[in-house]
Amino acid sequence: MSAPIITVAEVPWEHPQAATLRDAQRAEIDAMYGPGSEPGVAPSAGDIALFLIAYVADEPVGCGALRPLEPGAAELKRMYVVPDWRGRGVSGAVLAALEQAAVVRGWRTLRLETGPKQAAAIRFYERSGYVPIPGFGAYADEPTSHCYQREL
Repeated sequence: MSAPIITVAEVPWEHPQAATLRDAQRAEIDAMYGPGSEPGVAPSAGDIALFLIAYVADEPVGCGALRPLEPGAAELKRMYVVPDWRGRGVSGAVLAALEQAAVVRGWRTLRLETGPKQAAAIRFYERSGYVPIPGFGAYADEPTSHCYQREL
């Protein structure tokens, strides 16, 4: 079987496919940690600088976003891959596109927050060069937040 051809495209936060993927990501997180479990401020159209969707053919299979932090730094938000497409290169394609977009925007530091029940995500980020850091921003006092950073 040949590897799928994954394309990544920028779409507006309000795009219907973006909303569908974000809702699926949120439902998965709520199932793991409970409803309303998001630490910090939920991302919105007002604070997300970039939202990307990964496609195989015309099917949306994953997403991710960047939220500016301080000068030179941004936060990865809403990284998500549809369950049937996990382990097939989608998350790597989204992350690579987000990192490239960050560099273009002058952000050399990327940070993220994930949780202890997301072992696959933790492995993925660590394999991708992200290192554990103390909680930052709204996550500083969240005992279950696992924060990571990578210098690009």
